Amino acid sequence: MGDNCTENCSTCVSECDERKKDYSDFRENPHPMSNIKKVIGIVSGKGGVGKSLVTSMMAVTMQRRGYNVGIIDADITGPSIPKSFGIREKAQATEYGYLPVKSKSGIGIMSINLLLDNDTDPVVWRGPIIANTVKQFWKDVDYMFIDMPPGTGDVPLTVFQSIKIDGIIIVTSPQELVSMIVSKALKMARMMDVPILGIVENMSYFKCSTCDEEHKIFGESKLEDIANEYNIDILAKIPLNPGLSPVCDKGLIEIFKGDWLENAADILNRKVDSI
Repeated sequence: MGDNCTENCSTCVSECDERKKDYSDFRENPHPMSNIKKVIGIVSGKGGVGKSLVTSMMAVTMQRRGYNVGIIDADITGPSIPKSFGIREKAQATEYGYLPVKSKSGIGIMSINLLLDNDTDPVVWRGPIIANTVKQFWKDVDYMFIDMPPGTGDVPLTVFQSIKIDGIIIVTSPQELVSMIVSKALKMARMMDVPILGIVENMSYFKCSTCDEEHKIFGESKLEDIANEYNIDILAKIPLNPGLSPVCDKGLIEIFKGDWLENAADILNRKVDSI
């Protein structure tokens, strides 16, 4: 325990002895009939940076490349994945467990919202329940993307403890505090011994359709400095796009046109093959 310890572990990513010994292992093996090759966590040091959007777009990008893709929506503070994909039906229970609901293009999706009678019902999703989602029957999944809870407190740490994750993608935005926030997410991943695949900057700029210039709405990006400091890859810079929000609201993320994550997909393929 350090001199500056507040004894509030939910706000800390320190590597002190007290913190380390609290890493209970909730991990569960997948259903014996499942075939999941790689599990990729999408994380952020804070909420509101577009983590769920990046999760959805990464899944769609990999699906378009011919991979079988699944998504676990583990963001209990805002499980928005089903809405982005226009999924309204509930997950069906079978002798194998709950079956993930398929999107229009065939992406398997599991979310707490697909198990509730009412989407607005409150829920406390603890470690063993999170781990249980991976025990459902996932057939032939090349890439399983997990939309992680935001932040670096106990909730995202519990997800790391619950499911074996092969690598993470960090999502951030171009604001002044981003360096501190990203460093916390990086330290959390390294504490849990999870490979960092790279970083995506959302809301990086706005490209004017009239003058074709890029406007930095949130100021100049610090992404290159952070990438150099921590020796991590920049996977993508996603612009502010007025067309994205209505597409997600209408559940049509799969038909949205945008190539911002193609480089991320290339790097993901290369790095995951070496894991």
